[in-house]
Amino acid sequence: MEGNNPKLEEDDMTEEELALVEAALYVTGRPLGLGTLGSVLGTRSKSKVLEIAQRLVEKYNSYNCALEVLEVKNKRFVMQLKAEYAPKAKKVSLRPLLTAGPLRTLSYIAYHQPVLQTKVIETRGGHAYRYLKLLEEQNLITRKGAGRTRVLRTTNLFADYFGLSHDPRALKRQIKSIFKLE
Repeated sequence: MEGNNPKLEEDDMTEEELALVEAALYVTGRPLGLGTLGSVLGTRSKSKVLEIAQRLVEKYNSYNCALEVLEVKNKRFVMQLKAEYAPKAKKVSLRPLLTAGPLRTLSYIAYHQPVLQTKVIETRGGHAYRYLKLLEEQNLITRKGAGRTRVLRTTNLFADYFGLSHDPRALKRQIKSIFKLE
């Protein structure tokens, strides 16, 4: 059917293909070549990929937003922040949500939940009290009283932030898979 009505075929595929290239560039945060973009699109035609990527560049040039899509060396494309927004945005981008200690504590809770606070402290050390306070302040865990200790669980915000299931059993399987604990 190729070649019957190129304009119709182009219009049918372009929005989906533009969205796929846009998603790939957004997710990687680095320049991607035609081969990589072609694999996302499911095509080996470098001319087709080039045309789609260049159309995305044009689309972003017409927007009045903080992002841009550029063609860089060797026919590679990148989505990035426009230069004029970079200095202010970098002030927040350099701060990770969590440092290593709280992140390890959070992953321990996520994997073992519901887990007693005493068990977390026993495993992670006394400094974990600070981490638990931070994690609770960021609404990543809940602490419910259980006698002299507390029961710890992750929140829906935790699951949403890390792209995980809200169901504790499914979440545990996902964490096993991520950390290859099978």
